[in-house]
Order: sequence, then C-alpha cells, then structure tokens
Amino acid sequence: MRIIRAEAVDELLSLEKLLPLCRDALISQAQGTVTRPERPHYPIGQGIHGNEPLGTGLAMPAYIHGEPYAVTKLATVHDGNTNRGLPTVQATIAVTDAETGTPLGYLDGRTITNARTGCIGGLAARQFTDGPITVGVLGAGTQARWQTRAIATACPVEQVHIYSPSDSKHTCADELRSEGIDAVAVETSDAAVSDVDVIVTATTATAPTFDGSLLRDDAVVIAVGAYTSTMQELDRETIERATARYADVPEEAIETGDIPSEYAAHIQPLGRELESKPSTRSGIVVVKSVGTAVLDAAAARFVYDAAESADRGAVVPF
Repeated sequence: MRIIRAEAVDELLSLEKLLPLCRDALISQAQGTVTRPERPHYPIGQGIHGNEPLGTGLAMPAYIHGEPYAVTKLATVHDGNTNRGLPTVQATIAVTDAETGTPLGYLDGRTITNARTGCIGGLAARQFTDGPITVGVLGAGTQARWQTRAIATACPVEQVHIYSPSDSKHTCADELRSEGIDAVAVETSDAAVSDVDVIVTATTATAPTFDGSLLRDDAVVIAVGAYTSTMQELDRETIERATARYADVPEEAIETGDIPSEYAAHIQPLGRELESKPSTRSGIVVVKSVGTAVLDAAAARFVYDAAESADRGAVVPF
C-alpha cells in the first residue's frame, strides 16, 4: 500500500488539473453512472468532557463507473479545533483496486477535501459568469481560501472582499494577496456582498450570513458551509430571488437549513447544468454544496496516479 502524506498531496495536487476532473465527476453523478451510498454523519466525543459532542464524523464512499479505483473517505469536523491550532476538517482516504478489492493507497485527505470543495465554486463561477469578476466571501477559514483560489483559477478575478466578524479576515486577505489574488478585508457582510458578481459563503453559521436584498440582480451565490438541518448561511430572500437553484447533491442539500421546504423540488443537479456550454441565464443563481464523495474519488485518483508516476509516498506491506 502506498501511504501519501499531506506534504506530498499538497505538492501533487493542481487546481487547474482538478477542475475538469471534478466537472466530469459531477456530470457522471447527474447521469447516474456512479455508486455513492448515503453518507452517515454522526456526533462524536460525547462523554469525554461532558455529554455534548465535540465534533462530527463522516464516512463517504464512492465509485465512478469504469474507474480503476473505489474510494472511501473518513472525515471529521471539529469546530473547537480552531482554538487548538488544529484543522477544523480532517480526513483520510482509502484507495482500493476496483477489479480485485486490493487496498492500494491511503492518503491524507485534508487538502483533497478542501481543493475538491473549492472546485464547486470554481466550476459554478465559470459556468454562470462572463468576463472579469468581483467576489465577496463570507468566512475567512480554510475553505474561504480554497473557494477563492479555485474561482481565481477558473475565472479572471478583479478583486475579492473577505468578511468575517473576527480579525481572521485580515489574515485570510493577506495570505491570498501573497498568492497573487487581489483580496481585501471588509468590515461588514454588507460590504462583502454588495455590488459583486459572485458571493461565497464558507462558514459554520446557524443563521443567515448576509441580507439577500443586497444582491445584484445577476449575482451568483455559492453556499458551501451548511451541511445539516441546524446550519444555515442563506436567507429566504436569496432563495426566493433566485431564478435558478442548483446543488451538487440536491437530495442532501434540501435537508440543510439553507433550503426552505417549499423550494425542495426546485433544486437541480449542478452536474446536469455543467454538461452544457457556459450558461446564458439571467437573474440570480444559487449553487448549494454539501460535498459529494464522487469528487473525492476523482481527486484521489489524480493524486494516487501522480504519486505512482513520481514514486512519492511510502510503499509499505499490508
């Protein structure tokens, strides 16, 4: 088995190369040519420091039909890790030979998770915008950075406005500027979303993060933070004003706090839209992401094959 540590994954992974692979994976998912069991997510940590859970565990298997590998990701989300100096999201990914069932690889999954989620934003921005764009980002954590990087890889970006209620917005903007992206910290959510082409929400909020009435009539909203019924980043007005609403996994997106129940039937698979040329739709577009293991499968294959070719990682008996 080839063990691929985080440092090697970081060096091997390329957003430019990953974007088309994620597009193809979402299209395959929309066409029904994938096997993606329901992902359980469950509270963990009860009884360690009282009765409250300390985080969430997730198991995410997937297989894209015809691919040489099946992939299973084990992930955790611990919001308290920010105060511990640890990543909020941590993950490992097992790569298995699809023909024989032989274990082939075990990968650090943090960058893969962050990059493939960022690709949702990059693909949506490319599909629904035209020309240089401005971006407003609610949130200043790891995923805020990856969404911005992927969008800047997919589209010409003029400027990015970063908002968070904490000083992390300055750190995030500074880091993105060091990477060649014109990012500035702003002091309010209103300033982040007003008069921009693309809005990204990448938070763990349980209440709306911005006022939907402030959106431009042609704005693209990409919401990636909420993945349970108690989490919410979008207000009702944003959903009501939208003329098109998409999700990576519609049946799971409608279970989050972002989608009012009466709009459940109006959420379409993003993969189906990505089959077409860049959209000519007018009006506000909402893209809701909850994460799909199909993207992990696509990204893990890319990293595993790259590691095999470059002989990266440690090959150990298993």
